Amino acid sequence: MQGSLYLCATPIGNLEDITFRVLRVLKEVDLIAAEDTRNSIRLLNHFEIHTPMTSYHEYNKFDKGRELVEKLREGKNIALITDAGMPGISDPGEELVKMCAEAGITVTVLPGACACVTALTLSGLGTRRFAFEAFLPSDKKERKAVLEELKEETRTIVLYEAPHRLVRTLEELLETLGNRRLSVCRELTKKYETVFRTDLEQAIRHYTAEEPRGECVLVLEGRDVKELQQEKQAEWEKMTPAEHVELYEKQGNSRKEAMRLAARDRGVSRRDIYQALLETE
Repeated sequence: MQGSLYLCATPIGNLEDITFRVLRVLKEVDLIAAEDTRNSIRLLNHFEIHTPMTSYHEYNKFDKGRELVEKLREGKNIALITDAGMPGISDPGEELVKMCAEAGITVTVLPGACACVTALTLSGLGTRRFAFEAFLPSDKKERKAVLEELKEETRTIVLYEAPHRLVRTLEELLETLGNRRLSVCRELTKKYETVFRTDLEQAIRHYTAEEPRGECVLVLEGRDVKELQQEKQAEWEKMTPAEHVELYEKQGNSRKEAMRLAARDRGVSRRDIYQALLETE
């Protein structure tokens, strides 16, 4: 029989946040795959867990992933842990889950601590709808493209950032998105946990004067829906019906779908759009 892969959430700070179920599984599995064995050994030693451990990280995720899948096929049960939080969220565990899914291997999640959700619920901002972006891309072109997408995001936005890059990221967010309400969450679940509820302009001033420490989770207010709609409406009113249809066609829509979308935006029927196109041809 094939083994199973267990995605085990580990504490993001306070060791008491680990679950009884995770502790049991870490003791029972044949092997623990850890993002950083030097970091994870402290966790295992604290809870007196002596299961063999192997490294699985960003730089070996394909080769080691294939090895782990083979062990699972042989009947070994494997637990996957990250440095902190839920494996598979903004880390190489995502790739191993894909490999297991393709191989028909059972994957089970043992839920627990997650910095994204912890910060979101502490932020004081809207929680019903949110967009998780993790770390912004390091590539300048990709980074700019993501920031441009976020410019029109109406959901609450959650980002991760390292302390030495925090001010630069805040400045880029301000430049692209304009001033927004923001919560900067640091040292979550630890002794010096802080939640700084502010806005982008004030946060930049604060962290320019006071060097931030510890990994940060940024929870950013989404774009106001009514404001965004008014802005788009003003843009559409400057377009002819033909230009409006062409806009949607350039996005990959068929002529029929582009006409429907343009009619919806302009508050008219598709017949009206069709007639306007005929008059311009």
